[in-house]
Amino acid sequence: MSPLILFSLMLHFVPTFQQFPRLCTTREALLTKECCPEWEGDGSLCGMNSGRGFCQDVEVSDQPDGPQYPFSGLDDREKWPLVFYNRTCQCTGNFMGFNCADCKFGYFGEDCSERRESLRRNIFHLSRSERIRFISYLNLAKHTISRDYVVATAPYAQMENGSNPIFSNVSVYDIFVWMHYYVSRNAILGEPGNVWRDVDFGHWHEIRKLTGDMSFSIPYWDWRDAQNCDVCTDDLMGARSPHDENLLSPGSVFSSWRVLCSRAEEYNARGVLCNAEDEGPLLRNPGNHDRNLAERLPTSTEVEFTLGLSNYDTGPMDRSANMSFRNTLEGLGNAQTGQGSSSLLGMHASVHVFMNGSMSSVQGSANDPIFMLHHAYVDSIYEQWLRRHQPSPSQYPESNAPIGHNGEYHMVPFMPLHRNRDYFISSKELGYEYSSLLDPAQRLSEYMHPYLEEMQDMWPWMLVAALVGGIAAVIIAAAALRVKRRNSRGSPWINFNGLEERQPLIPSNKPRDVDYQNYQTAI
Repeated sequence: MSPLILFSLMLHFVPTFQQFPRLCTTREALLTKECCPEWEGDGSLCGMNSGRGFCQDVEVSDQPDGPQYPFSGLDDREKWPLVFYNRTCQCTGNFMGFNCADCKFGYFGEDCSERRESLRRNIFHLSRSERIRFISYLNLAKHTISRDYVVATAPYAQMENGSNPIFSNVSVYDIFVWMHYYVSRNAILGEPGNVWRDVDFGHWHEIRKLTGDMSFSIPYWDWRDAQNCDVCTDDLMGARSPHDENLLSPGSVFSSWRVLCSRAEEYNARGVLCNAEDEGPLLRNPGNHDRNLAERLPTSTEVEFTLGLSNYDTGPMDRSANMSFRNTLEGLGNAQTGQGSSSLLGMHASVHVFMNGSMSSVQGSANDPIFMLHHAYVDSIYEQWLRRHQPSPSQYPESNAPIGHNGEYHMVPFMPLHRNRDYFISSKELGYEYSSLLDPAQRLSEYMHPYLEEMQDMWPWMLVAALVGGIAAVIIAAAALRVKRRNSRGSPWINFNGLEERQPLIPSNKPRDVDYQNYQTAI
């Protein structure tokens, strides 16, 4: 089984997803190997006439890879993106995107000059309305075909070297699922069944914003010391179905989700790529996992031990590395001793195993939306480590890392291009912060946030209730006064104040009007 490699420490919402731009998947674009689309704002390639960027040759590092992948020229992901494109847009200033139409992370506005920092928060610190918004956005993304991007469903060779493009439309969310599949899939070496499993192009990673809501950011799930999946409720990520423990409750919107790219062994046997078609319902059975792979969810002690490891990496940058922050956080090193090649998976990987379903498949794990909450928290641990140890950029390996991981390599399968080393930086430089890393006073305010927002949402109703109550009080007082006046004139009506009797009436042979007087006196 391929190791559960860390896909994304820097899961970040920005304006659009990044994969094969639809405009660059034509026969002409593939044959010329150029992906420099026009920017709609001025009609020039890469927005060149507006100073946003220009079309240039792709430069790829020639530093040697590690020994884990002993081939060359067999896989489309090698020296990304040269198999598909050798010219792409190079954006200037704060502009970014496959045609320089977007802003760099943390920048907003028409000219990308507005700097803004987003806050990524604990999902349990969201108000009810914020939780609903989060779930709604995920569901919208799952059911909206991506306008700008498509996915490759065949290797470049099967596309007849570009003359026969083979791409498919998928939803905005499933672009993300496919990307995780593509970076972690086995290398196809030729005939069906002949694959190389010890390869994974997964790395620090970001995704684009799903909606136009610029105030929205992905929350995180702090799973430390959890005894069960406490986000697995119908008002969050979906409870367990009462009819089938492997399915989600019909009360969750996620029960209708269908998965793709999860049948790795079938693809390998046939020598093909994922065809991005429906492969069945989302599966999850948390806690009923294989204890021979992972014992439980990670503990606070294990997280703190991992944070204490001062070296980003040691040795060959693979699962055998000892006292390596990267390897231990991924879950391939022991989070109690720091020794590599652990017999049990821990940290990041153990959460995948614990979910015991779609998320436990290496290549199909992003089908489960809990993936996003999980990786957002993994990213927060990475951010804590960066702030605590302030590593030199030289700690990120320049050469001899597993294929695709050298510092100057472009991240697979991003278009536009981003180098691995570019994201060996703090989240604050990318325009977002974690609520767990705020100072104590800010954390207290953050903890109170959902309660204050609920009160704010209730305030109009409280005001209406107060007004209604005030009006009712005036009416009651007026009625009581009217009754009292009538009684003072010998009215046979019962005094309104007598409705709350403090002692029982005493039987009497006195005239009826005296009884009323006794009643009045008694109260």
